[in-house]
Amino acid sequence: MKCPFCSYIEDKVIDSRLSQDGSTTRRRRECLKCEKRFTTYERVEEAWPLVVKKDGLREPFDRTKILTGIMKACEKRPVPLEAIEAAVVRIEARFLDIGEREVLSRDVGEAVMDEIKRLDEVAYVRFASVYREFRDINEFMRELKDLIDVKKKGA
Repeated sequence: MKCPFCSYIEDKVIDSRLSQDGSTTRRRRECLKCEKRFTTYERVEEAWPLVVKKDGLREPFDRTKILTGIMKACEKRPVPLEAIEAAVVRIEARFLDIGEREVLSRDVGEAVMDEIKRLDEVAYVRFASVYREFRDINEFMRELKDLIDVKKKGA
């Protein structure tokens, strides 16, 4: 691992820890030249599917886009970062487990919406309004009504 401070390539690992879900290993390292410490994260490289967009273009499955989208929807909401990370891990697992080489962007979007709905209802409505491209207040109100109806049935 190259030191981010002096670019020396030798270091020693001071501490290693698994993330709560066991998908990532966090390592504290110390450069053997400048003696500064830095943190690295390791995760298993998976065979990710390609995401087929509405226009037919394909792009690699991108964890960062999903994380960014959920974080934007949950902005200024009482949703812990750990809960958001866990949602992203569940979405990743969902698409790795099906074993397909390609998945539709619509399916990824729906999975994201399902996870956001579990995290925070306001964040869900925010995300849905952008994702579903509501054209007017009536479409927005229909989504709210559906959310309320589901909540009433679950109560």
